[in-house]
Amino acid sequence: MKKYVISGLAAILVIAFSVIWFGFYNVAANDKHYALTLELLELVRNRSISVRANDIVVPDLNNPKLITAGAISYSQMCTGCHLAPGMKPTELHQGLYPQPPNFSQSTHGLHSPANLFWVIKNGIKMTGMPAWSPPHTEQQIWEMVAFINQLDGMSEQQYQDLVKVSANETAAEHDDGHSH
Repeated sequence: MKKYVISGLAAILVIAFSVIWFGFYNVAANDKHYALTLELLELVRNRSISVRANDIVVPDLNNPKLITAGAISYSQMCTGCHLAPGMKPTELHQGLYPQPPNFSQSTHGLHSPANLFWVIKNGIKMTGMPAWSPPHTEQQIWEMVAFINQLDGMSEQQYQDLVKVSANETAAEHDDGHSH
């Protein structure tokens, strides 16, 4: 019995080595994963995020100050990939695989604010999703989470108004009364 187990493991290693060495699996972003591969990768990603986000304490995400502050950050850092209400797909959004979710048109599938916080903070390997910490503080990341939670179904005008308010508030906070 032991002989068969060792032989089986050796065969698996030879096959795995061959697949890797001879480049049988195409890693090109424009060549989609096999259905089984995609399901497995999504399972690994979702479980990894959920386990690591399990103990994260979520603040009050309905706080208007958090939402407004998150609007400008989202506008500056996220729209190239995740788009905004009324925005046409960018070249970056279209070229990434897996394609990033458009937060204004669908749920993002991360299932909880804690998971979303974890993803923004830590990023996800081989997806194009960067880790935003550092240089951003946990407070700034929670602001983005609060804003993203408001995006689903937001109109283009509502989005533009919120970004404008956020930009004006940011400018007012930095205005020291002197001309520059």
